[in-house]
Amino acid sequence: MAEPGSESVDVLVVGAGIVGLACAYEAVERGRSVAVVERDDRAAGASIRNFGHACATAQSGPALGYGRAARVTWLRLAEAAGFWARRTGTLMVARHDDELAVLEEFSGRRGEEALMLTAEEVAGHAAFGPGVVGGAWLSQDLRVDPRESVPRIAEYLAARGVRFHWATTAHVIEPGRVQTGRGELRADRIVVATGHDVDRHFPGLAAEHGVQRCALRMLRVDNPTGQSIEPAVQTGFSMLRYGGFAECASLPALRDRLTRDHPDLVGIGLNLMFTQRPDGTLTIGDTHSYASTHLPFNDEELDAAVLRETAKLLGVERLTVRERWRGVYASAPEPFLNAEPAEGVRVAAVTAGVGMTTAFGFAQEVMAGVLGNRA
Repeated sequence: MAEPGSESVDVLVVGAGIVGLACAYEAVERGRSVAVVERDDRAAGASIRNFGHACATAQSGPALGYGRAARVTWLRLAEAAGFWARRTGTLMVARHDDELAVLEEFSGRRGEEALMLTAEEVAGHAAFGPGVVGGAWLSQDLRVDPRESVPRIAEYLAARGVRFHWATTAHVIEPGRVQTGRGELRADRIVVATGHDVDRHFPGLAAEHGVQRCALRMLRVDNPTGQSIEPAVQTGFSMLRYGGFAECASLPALRDRLTRDHPDLVGIGLNLMFTQRPDGTLTIGDTHSYASTHLPFNDEELDAAVLRETAKLLGVERLTVRERWRGVYASAPEPFLNAEPAEGVRVAAVTAGVGMTTAFGFAQEVMAGVLGNRA
């Protein structure tokens, strides 16, 4: 681990999560010298606590463009850094006619990116419980293993000359300098990519943009079917959470029905989905709650709801839990924060739960603003 001192670089990134790593990568690609400051001795936040699902197809607006651009970088980096990434697609499972109606409308908007499936075709991808009426195949979406890919990207960047200062907290961030607990670092440009902790450094900026913390509950369970499930799997509850589906005129009917029939599940912000890990287990989730500061107490009913609904989806009685955790990410009315609170200091955050999907595309725009467009 490098020690701060009189070091000076072109770009200093504060935060080694996926947004910080993406900004460091873009700076290196532009031929700049780069250092990264991270308060923990490895990435331990939202960037490794997620599904590892880059779901670009279901996005809208800037997130759709960022997600499509990020797909290219993910695949390029996977080859260069030696981690698993694959265009596995997303399997959208419809268990009600109103869910199928949303998918049909969405497919009309996305064309070849979202192909409709019959119930039999859905079953060809994975085994589910009764009631599946059809689905859609979002063929261009990716999956990675976040527990592997994030540290591998850091190792790859270090091999390209990026100096990482792990277990080093940034106390003072000012134009041209960052004072850490281990000494001072200087840089022509500073990028603050601390995610939901932006308020620790720039509370006024966080308040201005309405940044809060979204806490979610996730679990890793044994796969009761024993089969290989390559794509990410999402459901009607997932359709309530993505901008691409929100553009569909058929979505309000689905929302009304789920709110009427399952007010408790809608109330906890359930996104009923799962991905399969390399060891065969399933990452399942998730729930959503919002606050500037969350109480440390975990409500067991949140986990129970995720387990119960996932078991129904898979058509089994119960699931065996191997791990439980709380994820936290930045949330705000606008899904991206790209601001300059001081000269030469840029704050970059994905303020929605799509960091793995969009970070590498978002970072291209951030660093173009910081350094100018790539020659």
